[in-house]
Amino acid sequence: MFAHLSAVAALLILGGLGPVGPLIVYLIKKDESPVIRAHAAAALNFQLTVFIGVIIGYILLVVIIGILVLIAAGIVGIVFAIIAGIAANKGQGYRYPFALRLVN
Repeated sequence: MFAHLSAVAALLILGGLGPVGPLIVYLIKKDESPVIRAHAAAALNFQLTVFIGVIIGYILLVVIIGILVLIAAGIVGIVFAIIAGIAANKGQGYRYPFALRLVN
């Protein structure tokens, strides 16, 4: 659960650096349990996908649409991370609707 919700905290506190929290959880806890590893990897993959969206949004700030991309990436990153955190707290698995599979 901490892997998912640390991304929310990182997005709110650090701006677009949502992958920082899940990366720390993944590196520290990945060898303890396959369930923790799966949740941390899923959170990290999704937050990396959102981070890529944030980078694209910053690039598109030259055109006005970049603001909308940044807002959408922030909202999507926070909402889906909260849903995943609730599912992890209940002991259920959660698969993000879209995420690049960068970390296994």
